[in-house]
Amino acid sequence: MRKFLLSVLLLFATTFLAVPYAMAQNKVVLGVSLSSDTNPFYIAMRKGIEARVADLGWEVRFVTANEQVTAQVNGVQDLVAQKVNGIIISPIDEVATSAAYEAASKAGIPIISIGRHSRSPFESLHVIMDEVSIGREIAAWIAKAADGKGKVAVLAGPAGAATFKNLQQGFEEEIKKNSGMPIVYSRNLALTREQGLNQAEDVLVAHPDIRVIYCGNDEIALGAAQAVATAGKKANVIIAGMNGIPPAMKAVASGAIDLTIQLNPVAWGRLGVDTMDLWLKGKKPVGRVFYKHTLVDKSNVAALMPPPPAKN
Repeated sequence: MRKFLLSVLLLFATTFLAVPYAMAQNKVVLGVSLSSDTNPFYIAMRKGIEARVADLGWEVRFVTANEQVTAQVNGVQDLVAQKVNGIIISPIDEVATSAAYEAASKAGIPIISIGRHSRSPFESLHVIMDEVSIGREIAAWIAKAADGKGKVAVLAGPAGAATFKNLQQGFEEEIKKNSGMPIVYSRNLALTREQGLNQAEDVLVAHPDIRVIYCGNDEIALGAAQAVATAGKKANVIIAGMNGIPPAMKAVASGAIDLTIQLNPVAWGRLGVDTMDLWLKGKKPVGRVFYKHTLVDKSNVAALMPPPPAKN
């Protein structure tokens, strides 16, 4: 009898002690590779991912890319070697990052694109905005604001990123419906304020009567706004950005830029994690998951601005 009781107690103790270890072994580990560690949009998206992962009790491992394709591919391959349960990626280039998607697929790891997307057949899913449609909406808003007249400059963003190609496609399709609004300048460029400033300065030299500067993101738009303000031409130039980051929202409120698209990258990051959660539970979404957007101009920016921080 004693031997039996000792055996039962030993079995109970072993099982009890093993539970935390088993739980730790079963914890979901999410790998994440965002396009940039310094772009405000991706900083906010990372916060959303981290917050939702914490809610779910998962572990998250980020790898750095900073707009370097090789670094992104290597980082994802490292995550694959670590045997993470799933990978969220914002691909820098729609084609050049294909090796990352293939490595994840071969290891049986779902790889979901967020923000930007890939042409890889190994992409599990992408959580994106309706890019072509948004490009059209921006162009329609601009055409109305400009009364269908004036030269247009396009500062589109990185050449290899499908997101910016699609936005530009939609924008150009719609703006070309206005015969009085020719596109006289078009460039692909990095998503930085410095590049926006430099390119807008070139635009103003080549076309002093430019009426519209369309920008692939808010950082480019803020740089362009600086160039236009320095030239004393803001009253005659319409500037449009993308993402709705706080500095851009403030710039819309002040009149420095005229339009941005609010995407709420924090909520977008959370949606990416929720989409991966569904995938890992076997409830795989079909096709694409679209994220909602809002056009922000002078008429609604005050209502959409984040509240000021509370005073102590």
